[in-house]
Amino acid sequence: MKLTVQRPIFAESASKFVNAASKYSSTILIKKDHWVVDAKSLLGVLALSLQPDDVVELSFEGNESESEEFTKEVTELGLFG
Repeated sequence: MKLTVQRPIFAESASKFVNAASKYSSTILIKKDHWVVDAKSLLGVLALSLQPDDVVELSFEGNESESEEFTKEVTELGLFG
């Protein structure tokens, strides 16, 4: 599933994102360009330097219903659209 970054993902927002991802048992990966990082890794998320209008792809391995819940949560946080 592809999402567009709505605001820069730096320390505070990256922490919120990682905390949201850590609630789920599924493996959640973020892909940007040639980078693939674990969504539950703060350093990994920060390494992506996500900026507004960047497009990332989220992939889930595990419970499919969790993917919808997680996507809804990060969208409500205003991080992605």
